[in-house]
Parts: sequence; C-alpha cells; structure tokens
Amino acid sequence: MIELSPAVVTLLMLAAVFVGLLSGFPVAFVLGAAAIAFGYPIFGNLVGELIYDRVWGFYTNYIILAVPLFVFMGLMLERSGVTEKLYDALYLWLGGFRGGLAVVTVLVGTILAACIGVITASVTLLTLIALPSMVKRGYSKSLASGAVAAGGCLGILIPPSVMLVVYGPMAAISVGKLFFGAFGPGFLLSASYITYIAVRSLLQPSVAPPVPAEERAVPFREKTIRLLTVLVPPMVLIFSVLGVIFFGIAAVTEAAGIGALAAVILAAAYRRFSWGVLKEVTLLTMQISGWVMLMAGMAFAFTGVFIGAGGGLIVKDLILATPGGSWGAFAVIMFITFVLGFFIDWWGIVFIMVPIITPIVPELGFDPVWFAIMVCVNLQMAFMTPPMAAAIFLVKGSAEPSLGVTTPDIIRGVVPFVGMIVVTLGLCTAFPQIITWLPSMMIK
Repeated sequence: MIELSPAVVTLLMLAAVFVGLLSGFPVAFVLGAAAIAFGYPIFGNLVGELIYDRVWGFYTNYIILAVPLFVFMGLMLERSGVTEKLYDALYLWLGGFRGGLAVVTVLVGTILAACIGVITASVTLLTLIALPSMVKRGYSKSLASGAVAAGGCLGILIPPSVMLVVYGPMAAISVGKLFFGAFGPGFLLSASYITYIAVRSLLQPSVAPPVPAEERAVPFREKTIRLLTVLVPPMVLIFSVLGVIFFGIAAVTEAAGIGALAAVILAAAYRRFSWGVLKEVTLLTMQISGWVMLMAGMAFAFTGVFIGAGGGLIVKDLILATPGGSWGAFAVIMFITFVLGFFIDWWGIVFIMVPIITPIVPELGFDPVWFAIMVCVNLQMAFMTPPMAAAIFLVKGSAEPSLGVTTPDIIRGVVPFVGMIVVTLGLCTAFPQIITWLPSMMIK
C-alpha cells in the first residue's frame, strides 16, 4: 500500500475523473476505473470489501425499485398519445394570443413533467409536436426552440422525477419530501417561462404571431369537452401517485407501482396499448434503469474510496473555510454545480457531488430538503448550457430538417430561460418556504 496525504489523493482523484470525462469515456467507466486505480494502491485488498459494502448498500435500498417503475410509467405515457391530445386541446384555447403556442408548449411540458419525469422523452415529444407548429406559423426559431427545450427539461424536476428518486437515498432524505419540495420551484419555473414568453411577445409581436381565427374556429362547448377529456386522465394519474405519498397512504415505491399500472390503463384507454408497445417500453426501461444502476454503483465505489482516503474531509474543510460563512460556502457549492453542468450530465454531477456535499449541509445550518432542491434546480441549467447541453442536442436531433432550426438558434433561444432559472434560485433563496412549505404539510 502507498502512503499518500488526503490532500494529494483528493487532487489526483478529482483530476483523474475530470480528465477521463473530458476524454469522452462514459461517466460510469471513468468513476469505476478511478475507484480501482486509486483504491488498490491505498487500501490494498481491503478495497474490494469497501467497494462491495458501498455498492451493495445502494442496490438493496428498497426505494431504488421506484426508478424502473417511474421510467416504465413515463415511457408508457409517452406512447399513449396524451401529449398530442393535450397540445391540440390547449392550442384551441391559447393559440389566438401572441406567444400562445409557446405558452402552450411550456404548459404541456409542465403537465408532462408531472407524468413522465424523463427529459429525453419530454423534449423529444415537444420537438416533434410543438416546434413545427410554431415555426410554420411564423414564430422566431430561437423562441420556439427555447420554449421546447425549457418546457421539456421541467420533467427532471417536477415529481415524479427520477433525479429525486436517486438523490434521496444518496443524501438519506425522504424521497417523498423531495417530491413535494420540488413542486414550488418547478411551478415557479414554469410560471417564469410563461411570463418571459408573454412579455417578449408583447414587446416584439413579430416573434410570436397569433394563430389565425379560422384555424381555431371550434365552438366553446366542444373546446371545453376536448380539454376536460384529455386533461382529467393525466390529472387522475398524477394525484393517484403523488396523493398517496402526500397523505401517507403509501411509500414512493408502492406509489410508483400504482403509476406504472395506471399508465398501462391510460394507454389502453387511448387505444395505444399493444404487445409490441409493452415489449418496447419494457426493453427501454431495462436499458435506462440498467445504465442508472451501473452508474450509481460505480459512483458509490468512487466516493467510497475518495471518502475513505480522506478526500471528503479535505473538500469539507475547503468549503467551510470559504469567506462569507454558510452563505459563502453555499455560493461555492452552487457555483461548482453550475460549472460542472457545462461538462458533465446531471447523472455524473449527482453521483459525484451528493455524497461529498451532503455531510457538510448540517454544519452550514441549512434545511437538507431545501438544500437538495436548490441543487436540483441548479441542475436545470446543465441541460441548456453547452457544450454538454442535453436539451439542445435533443431539440436539434429531433427537429425536422425542413424547419431550418440550427444549433445557434437553439442556443440563443435557451439563454433567456437559463436566466429565469437564476431568478428562481434567487427567489427560493430569499423565500425558502417556496420549497419547505409543502413537505412540512405531509402526513407522516
């Protein structure tokens, strides 16, 4: 075994991970390789037991069963056709306003967020359904693509979010409390996006013209019936999942099972359910969940070696020594999270950062639920800040080539929405009750 000071180990391990990620290797392989490469020289054969205990403890956590169940629920809902029906119904109501189609896009993204919780599905669906509708009616390509990217990304924050299901066990926080803590900032983000679209459309009418009246010539009664018909089933599903958690009837894992069953029933009701759909959704669920589990296992192996070698204490001391006390330390953590979002996707940030920063939170005197949700809101920017920017690539990759939407169009479009995330972070800092009120009302 090699004797290295904790400071040297910290520097070498973090540098190795950073270089590995920049080289393009998958996060899971980089973290696993770093754990083994540094673990054996430092701990010898004991590293096997250390990694086993960390990884097995995560894999056998009952709450983790909710991950594949929520993924299955989201993928099944994606294929139920509910997105198209929602967009068509809201289009009739709001299409006549300047910016109405962009507002509808954000609203549909918000509703999808409470049903799907997987941004790949949300952003792709909105790109295929909403983007052509806006661009062909004269909307600014940047505004249209920005609304699609921002609205779709809400799915990773508003419950039931896979990110929160993963974050909870890693930080030893109730996933149910995280779910209801995320509602306030999630809906605040949605409202801020809509406000930005409305104000910009008012100041620059040419970027978001109203839909011609003849395209919306549907009787009031028919519009109302269409809206209620398409809105009620998803709302029932949302409340059947989150309601049982809020009122203490069932835990998150059981609620996820209810949601998965309800999604199948909804797909069948819309006549979109078949053996082929079930097979496809099941295989995709296994692929996504398997990748999550592999990444989580390698991340726990890495943090086990990192913390065992004293790296956690070094990081803790550095953050606590930041000028400005608790708020200075908080600002540093948020800045690091923001910068990592340029280079690493949210999976890597959560799996690397959470085990390291969680022990610091009590010493800073912050509510753990508030702190966790602030990190998750911050991570919204990771989806829209190049070069990583998953949402930008999803919009570009899913958009019809005939629309002529370019990557610079999308980047210009998401910048104002990133600004809205910063504003939301400021509001949640000034008024922490936005996050903490609902969790405090939960029935234990």
